[in-house]
Amino acid sequence: MPAEQPTILATSGGLRAGDRTFIEFGKLIHFALDLSGVEGKPRLCHVGTAGGDQRAMNANMAEAGRVAGVDVSVLNLFTMPPTDDLESYVLSHDVVWVGGGSVANLLAVWEVHGLGAVFRKAWEAGVVLAGVSAGSICWHTGGATDSFGPDLRIVTNGLGFLPYGNGVHYDSEEQRRPKIHEAVASGVLPTTYCTDDGAGLLYRGTELVEAVTERPGSGAYVVVREESSATAQEEKLDTRLL
Repeated sequence: MPAEQPTILATSGGLRAGDRTFIEFGKLIHFALDLSGVEGKPRLCHVGTAGGDQRAMNANMAEAGRVAGVDVSVLNLFTMPPTDDLESYVLSHDVVWVGGGSVANLLAVWEVHGLGAVFRKAWEAGVVLAGVSAGSICWHTGGATDSFGPDLRIVTNGLGFLPYGNGVHYDSEEQRRPKIHEAVASGVLPTTYCTDDGAGLLYRGTELVEAVTERPGSGAYVVVREESSATAQEEKLDTRLL
């Protein structure tokens, strides 16, 4: 049973250290699974492009899925995709979870394989699109990234399903907030939604309907351009603890 509306959960969290495994699914991933409306064992597609399709991470995600009672499969693009029919492959899942890493590299590789159109079709069909960090920025028009080095740069070639900028790790990396403010003030990024570590943004269609967090005290924010002064103005959003 697919989600009732096109749904995206864009986060700065989702995984935690496991008790008997390296990682476990946190509340944000479980929330994404709930949003899918699936009855029975959920099917989650892990996309690790931003991290270079690391086999160790694939194994950790599969193990975390076993602990959580979730059927996890992996969409590797290195050294080749698992099938010629990526559309059917992605659409056979309830949730797509995109991991963190280099959003610039992720977008380049996805373009080569035509995944933007595939993910759009999945989103419109009710597959929940979700992810952390690079896996959050990718659904928006762009955001701040360390893809090119420790000094953050702005990317503006995101998939653009959501017509906003996106800021991640807002509370844990000191360059993030000023870089987002600079980009919004100059008009390089449009209105931009941001998350502290542990927080997530729930969109139905292209509308932000709720900010949530798996970590007490973590927040979400919106940064808009004040046209008269050409400055960025930030507002903290109400955030629900999962």
